[in-house]
Amino acid sequence: MDHFELRDGELYAENVPLSVIAEQVGTPVYVYSRATLTRHAQVFREALSALDSVRLAFAVKSNPNLAVLKLLAKEGYGADVVSAGEMHRALAAGMPGADIVFSGVGKTAREMREALDAGLGQFNLESEEEGAELAAIAAAQGKVATATLRVNPDVDARTHAKISTGKSDNKFGVAYDRAAEIYARLSALPGLNMRGLAVHIGSQITDLDPSRLAFGKMGELMRGIRGQGLSVTHMDLGGGLGVPYKVGDVLPGPAEYGKMVAETTRGWDATIMFEPGRVITGNSGVLLTQVIRVKAGAANPFVVVDAAMNDLARPAMYDAWHDFASVRPSGERMIANIVGPICESSDTFAMGRDIDAVAAGDLAVFRTAGAYGATMANTYNSRALVPEVMVDGDKWAVVAQRIEPATILAAERVPEWLA
Repeated sequence: MDHFELRDGELYAENVPLSVIAEQVGTPVYVYSRATLTRHAQVFREALSALDSVRLAFAVKSNPNLAVLKLLAKEGYGADVVSAGEMHRALAAGMPGADIVFSGVGKTAREMREALDAGLGQFNLESEEEGAELAAIAAAQGKVATATLRVNPDVDARTHAKISTGKSDNKFGVAYDRAAEIYARLSALPGLNMRGLAVHIGSQITDLDPSRLAFGKMGELMRGIRGQGLSVTHMDLGGGLGVPYKVGDVLPGPAEYGKMVAETTRGWDATIMFEPGRVITGNSGVLLTQVIRVKAGAANPFVVVDAAMNDLARPAMYDAWHDFASVRPSGERMIANIVGPICESSDTFAMGRDIDAVAAGDLAVFRTAGAYGATMANTYNSRALVPEVMVDGDKWAVVAQRIEPATILAAERVPEWLA
């Protein structure tokens, strides 16, 4: 459910016509609904109510906007971060260091020190080498780093290959059959408090069976490690629950996911941790764009919009689908190719798509753009960095300014020997 609805022939974000935002901010622009974000955060938490001890850490990479993080902090969410930059965003949003989990395969020594200084609550270790380095850094500072060991369960999440993270040939975690011995060695290091295991098999998961399999394997591993006399008090099950991108898609929702987790983890006697991202933010945002022109094509016309692959990268990177809808639909339809102005053939959002009929100057949206949208934006072709807006009822505010090419140019310098 989201709060982007047609009223009197025009698409609104909550109680604000999208045309008002386009007129005052310009396009392209991301627009988020506070009501949708709040509802999704609460629904996900409620879906896990059958579990005895739960901790939620929002996957910052899905949408790191400060206003989004502030809202989720108010809903009691911590953060799952994969860089020191994301950590500092979470802290700036008011998320306590103790509620922040540091994931990712490439944590640098500098990032580890910064995280220790911030009192970070948990490091998800991706390798024995990383654990040894963290232990040495913490011990040198007279500190103890709390950590879990991320395990690669060799389970296919049945999602896109580029967002699958739990197969044996993926770069994440340690091999399942070596995890117990690595956990034991790390537990013996001064400077480390090994408290549990972590797993994350992929993003945009639309079938719960792989997760059920992975969690079952993690339970067996947990019991084996405890059988060695070692402590396991926390089990981090990651995130990845998918969202519908097409009208009519039926996917397992938080309630079904929560039921599966409760069944799979029964008797674990551990705090269960989750790192939801897309399921919270995905349908909370749209990318608002304007049609530049409609150009004749060999088979279908090209609808050229002012949003591009630098603003929304998912279609170019993953051939991802985003529903396209007119802000003021006439009721007529057309078959068209939707493309942006970037000088790349990959700057294509859809080919041969049945869409609302649009013409030059019309406003339209790419739906389900609240996750992995603005966070992946860039300035390719020396384009502006796309702005972001949050709507709250009949109020709205720019929560990330458009960064113009001139501002980016001003940060560059020509060396004296070229002047």
